[in-house]
Amino acid sequence: MTALRTPARTKARQLAKHLRPERPDYDYLKQVFRHLRTELGIEIPRGPKRLPYVPTEEEIRRYYEVVWRARRTGDVIMIKTLLYTGVRVSELVGIRLDDVDFDRCQIRINRGKGDKDRVVPFPPAFKEALALHANAMRAKGATHLFESSWKKPYSDRGVRKILAGYATAAGLARPVSPHQLRHFLFTWLKKQGIDDALIQPYSGHAKRESLEVYSRLAIGDAQRQYDQVIGKFPV
Repeated sequence: MTALRTPARTKARQLAKHLRPERPDYDYLKQVFRHLRTELGIEIPRGPKRLPYVPTEEEIRRYYEVVWRARRTGDVIMIKTLLYTGVRVSELVGIRLDDVDFDRCQIRINRGKGDKDRVVPFPPAFKEALALHANAMRAKGATHLFESSWKKPYSDRGVRKILAGYATAAGLARPVSPHQLRHFLFTWLKKQGIDDALIQPYSGHAKRESLEVYSRLAIGDAQRQYDQVIGKFPV
């Protein structure tokens, strides 16, 4: 017979009373509960891992053709930024104009997933178009690379809606999300022969056991490889 359990909220209050004098922060609590799971022999249930949907090169070309024909310059620059850098949508909307380094063809991502900063590259051939867009945004008094006409940064939901609209116009069987563009870039880079060890420093992926030894690779090494192949990118 299963022992009666204290209601979760009550137990949380009991634990809080015990922990409050130590003024714990999030990282400390995370470690405490990780060790608590070990002490109690509790395993984290793992669901089946499914491969993400990745658009084909032909679908990306069809998609971008529709974006280009729409002649909305801001959308073109935004979608190319997603395609070339592989940033997450939450990172994209947080890019400030001062985060773009046009001399090095890099964008600084501040407090990305896991609250980590990193630098991502973009192709030299994209520099002029991106600079023109940035200058136009500055002239409007913007602080972020992508802002609405109300001088507010785009929302995650707004970006997803824009991308989905173009997918529908392109007649694609599935909607296109920012994360699928991210998957496309990294899958494409792998097909060009670039090793995970060189992709990982600017992809912002969580550290994986097989890549821990490479976690200190410099962005310069990654970018040299990136620059060598990005000229063959389908858009």
